[in-house]
Amino acid sequence: MKENRVIWIFLIVSQFAFSQIRGVVKDSISGEPIPYVNIWVENETIGTTSEANGSFFLEASKQKNIVFSVLGYEKKTIKGSEISLVNLKPTTYELNEIVVLNKKQSKKIEIGNIKDAIFQSFDNGPKVEAKFFPYQLSYSKTKFIKEVTIFTDSRIDSATIKIHFYSVDENGAPGKELLNKDFVVTLNKGVLRHKFDVSHFDMVFPEKGIFVAYEKLLIESNKTGTKYQPYVLYNFVERDFFYTYSFGKWNKQEADFQEKLQLNEPSINLILTN
Repeated sequence: MKENRVIWIFLIVSQFAFSQIRGVVKDSISGEPIPYVNIWVENETIGTTSEANGSFFLEASKQKNIVFSVLGYEKKTIKGSEISLVNLKPTTYELNEIVVLNKKQSKKIEIGNIKDAIFQSFDNGPKVEAKFFPYQLSYSKTKFIKEVTIFTDSRIDSATIKIHFYSVDENGAPGKELLNKDFVVTLNKGVLRHKFDVSHFDMVFPEKGIFVAYEKLLIESNKTGTKYQPYVLYNFVERDFFYTYSFGKWNKQEADFQEKLQLNEPSINLILTN
């Protein structure tokens, strides 16, 4: 009798600890599904991504708070037991005054210092990692961001990731997103250097610098076995600081006064033009 009671308690605890939360994320106004929403357990590193049809499932206790975040919508936190249909409210953007940009595109420079790097790929670690590009006075002659490049190793065709562009906040961390909608890119199979045109976003290189980050999408079309594609390639560098996204916020690793951080940094470059 005692053994049966222990087994029953174990089953209850197991069910509580490993509940499966399922739902769908939609636009609160249009009712349209929202794809590629970043979903995570509040104050934890457990997370997932909504599918193209807005559906998702998450292995987490229904007693936990679940956070939903995607560019263009207000962030929302809901208790797991209350989740089925999640409606996100679109963010209202103030329209900026139209500025005619005099782009010549007769000059190009590539920045990021990864042309001759030795790469490694990782599947573990945070889902979002950023690379910092400091401003240099010489960029005033090529101030427009024309292209972003990223090196990946994908075992499947048409893997997808998000690329983010952040300004620098008052503490030197990734701040406001520079785009008002998601920039989702498709990657080919193999170990390749991908180049994506971003000139239509009319981004000018900020004088405080810029963070460029990738976000891995934990969706079924990216899944191979228990892993998610693609693997972003990294190169070994020395830096004064490095930012990773976890627990719903940016966290800073900082070098001490004696020596710089030795770390692996995502292999992202920018191409600037005039």
